[in-house]
Amino acid sequence: MSSLTEKDRPIVQLLLNTGTCPRCILRFCCVGSQMLYRHPHEDLMKDLQEFLKSSREEDDAVCLDVADPPCKRLRLEHREEGAGDLNHNGAIPQLPSAGTGNAATESSAGKVCNVCLGILQEFCEADFVKKVCQKVISADYQFTSFVFSVSLPPQLSVRERAAWLGVKQQMRNLGLPLAKDDIVQLKEAYKWIIHPQLSEELGVPADGKSLFEVSVVFAHPETDEECHFLATACPDCFKPAKNKQSVFTRMAVIKALEKIKEEDFLKHFPCPPSSPKNLCDALEIQCNNGAVFVAGRYNKYSRNLPQTPWIIDGERKLESSVEELISEHLMSEFKADSFNFSSSGREDVDVRTLGNGRPFAIELVNPRRIHFTAEEMKRLQQAINGSSDKIQVRDLQLVTREAIGRMKEGEEEKTKTYSALIWTDKAIQREDIAFLDDIKELKLDQKTPLRVLHRRPLAVRCRLIHTMKSEYIDEHHFRLHLKTQAGTYIKEFVHGDFGRTKPNIGSLLNRTADILELDVESVDVDWPPTLAD
Repeated sequence: MSSLTEKDRPIVQLLLNTGTCPRCILRFCCVGSQMLYRHPHEDLMKDLQEFLKSSREEDDAVCLDVADPPCKRLRLEHREEGAGDLNHNGAIPQLPSAGTGNAATESSAGKVCNVCLGILQEFCEADFVKKVCQKVISADYQFTSFVFSVSLPPQLSVRERAAWLGVKQQMRNLGLPLAKDDIVQLKEAYKWIIHPQLSEELGVPADGKSLFEVSVVFAHPETDEECHFLATACPDCFKPAKNKQSVFTRMAVIKALEKIKEEDFLKHFPCPPSSPKNLCDALEIQCNNGAVFVAGRYNKYSRNLPQTPWIIDGERKLESSVEELISEHLMSEFKADSFNFSSSGREDVDVRTLGNGRPFAIELVNPRRIHFTAEEMKRLQQAINGSSDKIQVRDLQLVTREAIGRMKEGEEEKTKTYSALIWTDKAIQREDIAFLDDIKELKLDQKTPLRVLHRRPLAVRCRLIHTMKSEYIDEHHFRLHLKTQAGTYIKEFVHGDFGRTKPNIGSLLNRTADILELDVESVDVDWPPTLAD
């Protein structure tokens, strides 16, 4: 049971007199009844008025009784030792008259709350809830639940502290004990009120684990500068950060309020805080769906197609890429804002990827559509494959974020199989290359290749050539099939990269060798799962 008691009377009287709204008064009295906060503003005001009129000898609670689970608390300050107590005869001292209950009610009615700046007033009403829901519906998202988040102006924390210090001072002056030193968080109370209304209007439940987020950003330009005195009192709390337009973030302000002394705070900020002229502004109402992940394998049949867009000094070198040929269809179907492409390794622009293909995954950011059947995914795969003869995809499927980690693990741990067409400057016979077939677990020292040194750190990497099988073509050409450790630079193993890869085919054959063509024949990563045709 949540209720107001006789001990709450001075708090209610003080806050009403200073322009605090009924719901904030309930917060300061630590009322934890969710249902109570959902009562209309006018009804709550009447209840508080009746409470102030009620007999002070009554020890029973007023009719503010709904059972609810305990709420989280926002600790405003450390409770002081030796708090005031009842007077010497054990009775509650008389509260100095601040006008009748009606006068207190009239002083708060129609005003913008001096603590929440109107958030627990106008922005709890049905009209605002409908405005939020219209925004959600017009955005055309698929969702089966939602999580609601709210961003509050940082100066609310300052005003809350000022109001609390006013309560604390009043209770001290009256010689009354302050039994609690925390209040119900504004965000928590707001969500208690908003959640059921949004849920009813949208037809889906509120769920803290939902991937679909509805967010509201509030601002109050009239009081924006109220935090600024904290930067002088606690400069260490306000440091510029990336992607932050102002140093006065909510967390920075809360940190400063924890550090500043009570007497220093009271020198710079009115206590209790004054009532503003204007309500908060709802600057933004936004929707965001959690990312969806699509995985598969791709084959690349072109020797003139990069894996990702090839742009040098702002100039595009080739018109398309594997990434774009796949993602343009996914972006269209999932109606996403953007995407992130990743794969198990990568091939050069002139290298084909054959066999079962290379595993890849695409993160689709903020998709409007998230539900696809297996048949719909199959049709999407067919659409990708029908759009270009340069690539093909297989095993296209929805996966979890966690599953993508398996692809990245395999990138360095697994083996890869290649086919290389090699040229030699001196004539060769079959017997000249036959010995390559007998070499097993050949250890290489590969210094970062010159061709990738602009994007990779300089290092010497130890790699293994597990097996090789040669296929004689003519006096100057042969094909070499290699099974290697993932991460091996095959081109450099063939031509030596000016001695940066040792040993190499040229040094093994004692002649100059170069690579004319390279194909990836298999990427031995057992992911994603193979799908039936």
